[in-house]
Amino acid sequence: SNILSNNGDKVFVTSRARRASTDSIEYIQGNAKELNFLSTILQQTWDVIVDFMIYSEDELEERLDLLLDSTSQYIFLSSARVYDNSKEAIIEDSPRLLDSSADKDFLLTNEYSLSKARQENMLYSAAKRNWTIIRPYITYSEHRMQLGTLEKENWLYRALKGRTIVFSEDIQNRLTTLTYGLDVATGIAKLINNSNSLGETFHITSESVCKWSDVLNIYLNVLENRLGERPRVILQDLHDFLDWNVGKYQIIYDRLFDRQFDNTKINGFIDTEEFVQVEIGLTKCLNTFLDNPEFKSINWRSEAKKDRFSKEVTPLKEIDGLKQKIKYLVSRYLF
Repeated sequence: SNILSNNGDKVFVTSRARRASTDSIEYIQGNAKELNFLSTILQQTWDVIVDFMIYSEDELEERLDLLLDSTSQYIFLSSARVYDNSKEAIIEDSPRLLDSSADKDFLLTNEYSLSKARQENMLYSAAKRNWTIIRPYITYSEHRMQLGTLEKENWLYRALKGRTIVFSEDIQNRLTTLTYGLDVATGIAKLINNSNSLGETFHITSESVCKWSDVLNIYLNVLENRLGERPRVILQDLHDFLDWNVGKYQIIYDRLFDRQFDNTKINGFIDTEEFVQVEIGLTKCLNTFLDNPEFKSINWRSEAKKDRFSKEVTPLKEIDGLKQKIKYLVSRYLF
């Protein structure tokens, strides 16, 4: 929204919490997941709707015509996780998992990559073509830094507490593409009000390709510089790693793939060579976070399983609440 407002556009943002508006950004309080609220704000016609909501397939089907009828351009946020494994750099027409996977059990699920692909199909078959599909891949920021499937609460928290980072031997050897969130937002802004983007699908990713082991080393270098010692790391085999990780399919059908993207299509609108290099971006973001570290809630059941594997123990005084302490103790010593 700041990128658009800085360009002189008037931006309206829905927010469940009350927020103070500015001259160029107006906040509309309400839950955009509620159809009544959505119908009310869509009574007027909008130049562009950028939709960051995460819908079930039924939810999108229920409101898609309303959204398309209420705007000149509807921008739908999908995901580059929709793509199947590829030995070549991925283009927008590369096979999707929904269309090419032979795993019948997987195809019966509503896993994120499949759900997003099914929602894309709703747009492809819509009567109107005033939509644009964006497929971002893994993004990072000063508040979000992933390691494989692990959020910072799953790996960085442990390092700052002096405990071992537990990661995957299999994932660390895979290629990945991490993109600074602001670069993706800038790319989206370039597609707004552009008739050449209507009825089209784009992924917006960095040109920086590296192994997850390289990402880990970038993090470790920053932490060693800040803490005075290099955090310890244990690499698990896939069986042990899956034991404490939710999202089995995200691991098997994404992080265990090599992910490299051909940005030719989006480069017609923005030069991805100007995106932040991954080492520079991750180093800056982690240093900024470490200046004022704030974590979301910690999963003490998975922390206990990691402690068991690394033969470490979390002091109970670190764990808030009796219920969470019990979860930790049961998972650490019994199951």
